[in-house]
Amino acid sequence: MHAFRTHTCGALRSADVGNTVRLSGWVHRIRDHGGLLFIDLRDHYGITQIVADPDSPVFAAVETLKPEWVVRVDGTVVARSEDTVNPNLPTGEVEVRVKDLEILSESAELPLPVFGEPDYPEETRLRYRFLDLRRETLHANVMKRAEIISSIRTRMRDAGFFEFQTPILTASSPEVARDYLVPSRVHPGKFYALPQAPQQFKQLIMMAGFDRYFQIAPCFRDEDARADRSPGEFYQLDLEMSFVTQEDIFDTVEPIIRGLFEDFGNGQPVTKEFPRIAYKEAMHKYGTDKPDLRNPIEMEDVSEHFRGSGFKVFAGMLEKDANARVWAIPGKTGGSRAVCDRLNSWAQGEGQPGLGYIFFRDGEGAGPVAKNIGPERTEAIRHQLGLGDGDAVFFVAGLPKEFVDFAAKARTKIGEELKLIASGRFDFCWIVDFPMFEWNEDEKKIDFSHNPFSMPQGGLEALDTMEPEEVLAYQYDLVCNGVELSSGAIRNHKPEIMEKAFAIAGYPREELEARFGGMLRALQYGAPPHGGIAPGIDRMVMLLCGEENLREVVMFPMNQQAEDLLMGAPSEVSPEQLKELSIRISLQKAKS
Repeated sequence: MHAFRTHTCGALRSADVGNTVRLSGWVHRIRDHGGLLFIDLRDHYGITQIVADPDSPVFAAVETLKPEWVVRVDGTVVARSEDTVNPNLPTGEVEVRVKDLEILSESAELPLPVFGEPDYPEETRLRYRFLDLRRETLHANVMKRAEIISSIRTRMRDAGFFEFQTPILTASSPEVARDYLVPSRVHPGKFYALPQAPQQFKQLIMMAGFDRYFQIAPCFRDEDARADRSPGEFYQLDLEMSFVTQEDIFDTVEPIIRGLFEDFGNGQPVTKEFPRIAYKEAMHKYGTDKPDLRNPIEMEDVSEHFRGSGFKVFAGMLEKDANARVWAIPGKTGGSRAVCDRLNSWAQGEGQPGLGYIFFRDGEGAGPVAKNIGPERTEAIRHQLGLGDGDAVFFVAGLPKEFVDFAAKARTKIGEELKLIASGRFDFCWIVDFPMFEWNEDEKKIDFSHNPFSMPQGGLEALDTMEPEEVLAYQYDLVCNGVELSSGAIRNHKPEIMEKAFAIAGYPREELEARFGGMLRALQYGAPPHGGIAPGIDRMVMLLCGEENLREVVMFPMNQQAEDLLMGAPSEVSPEQLKELSIRISLQKAKS
C-alpha cells in the first residue's frame, strides 16, 4: 500500500464499498454525534467522511484531532444509510470506517477559518494566503483559472498562433504607467525595466516574419490598485498578427473570446456579434469608453430645448460658453417624485448641486424643471427620448469634459435604482476610433492617448495636415459588462510615420533613437502591416467566476498598497547588496 494514499478524498464511490483504503488530507470539520465522531477529510480533490466509533482502536487519537491537522487514515469503505446520503458531495454515498490513524502534522490555532468561509479582513487573508487558498471558493476560482488558461492555449493553437516567450528584463518605454526598474550590477548606474507589456517585442516578432504570435504574458506596472486592476503585476493573452486589418483582428478574436465565455460562463448568454462603438459615441451615450451594455440607458443631448428657456441655471450655462451642453439620462419606470428625490439626494452626496429631473404623469411633465421650461419644451424632450407616463428623465449640464464622469455614474445609479440592468449575461462590444493624441494637462503638452506605436487613420498625411487632437487611430478596446478586457491596435509599420508621431508628442529624433532604436531600425528593413490585442487574463477570470475583485482569482495578490504581506515584499536589502549595485539610498523627507 502507498505510504500516504490509495485514493484521493474525492475519488471514492459506492463501487468501492467493502474495500480497504488509505486517505491523506486535512481535517476540514469535526462532528460528535452521540459518541460517533465524524471527520470531513479534505484534499485538493474533494471531501470524504471518516467515521470513528468508541470501539475503534484509534478512537482516542481521533478525539485529539483539530481543524487543519494533516492526517493519514486507513479504513473500510461502507455505504451510508439512505437517510444520511449527502447528494451535494461526489463521495456522499459512502464513508470510511477508520481502523488506523497517523497524524502527519499539527496545525497551530487558525488566524482565519477554512470551513464556512466567513468574511475576514483583507490584511489577514493576504498575510495567511496559504490558508485562504484552502477555502472552497477561492480554491475553485484558482482551479477554474488554470482551466481557462489551458483552454485559451488550445484555442490559440487551433487558430494558427504560435506561442513564444519574450524577455522580462528589458528597456524602459512610455506605456500607461510607471516602470519597475531593476539595477544592473554589471553596468553600474544603468537599469533594466520589467515589461509593462511585450509591446515592442511582439511587433519585432512580426517584423522577423513569424506571422502569428501569442503568449500568456506577465506584465508589470507601478500603478495604484483598483478592484479590476492588480497593483504590480498581471497576466494578459498577448497576441499579434501580420498582414491584417482591424476587422481581421476582430474576426479572429471574437470567436475565441465568445467560445471561452460560453464554455466557462455557467450557461450565461454571450453576445453573438460584438457591436462596434466609436469612442466619441460611447462617451456621449454612456459617459465612458467602458460601457456596460446590460444597462439599456443611452444619454442624449437636449441642449436646444434649454437654450433661452426659463430654467436659468442651464440656459445661463449654454449662453455663457459655446461648448456647454445639457445631457438627458432617460429613466424608464422612474416617474415618481420619491424616486427622483432619492436620486437627487444621491447626486448631492456625490458632491453635485443636485440632479435635475422631469417625471411624466397624466400626459404631462412634472417637477421644477418642467415648470420652468414650460409644457412645449417638456413635450419636445419627452418625444425626443421616447418617454411616457410613469417615466422620468434626469439632466447633467456644463462642459462635457467636466461632467462626463459624473454622468456615467448617474447612468449606472439610475439603472440600478430602477432595476433596468440585466444580470446573468455577458454583453461585449468593441470601442473603436480612439484619438491618437490628447492634451496632457499636467505637463501642458500633446501626448499619446493610447499605444504610441499605433497607426493613425490617414497615415502620414493625417499627421501632417490635421490638428493632433483630431487625428484618430486604429486603436480599439474590448469591453464586457463595463469592464475593459483589452486594448489593441493596428500598428504603425513605417519609420517616417513613427518619427512624425513621436515628434508631435514631444520626442526629438535623438530621444527616439535612444529609447526606441531597436524598433526604429526594424521598421527600416521591411515591416509587414500588423496588429494585435492583449485581453487581460485576470479580468476575464474575474468575470467568469462572478467575482468583483481580482484578489479573488489571483493566487498570491498584493494589497492595495502594492505590498506582498505573505512574503514581506517590498523589503529593505543589505548595505552589501546596495554597494554591489553601486546604489545609495536617499529617502525624501515627508512634507509637513
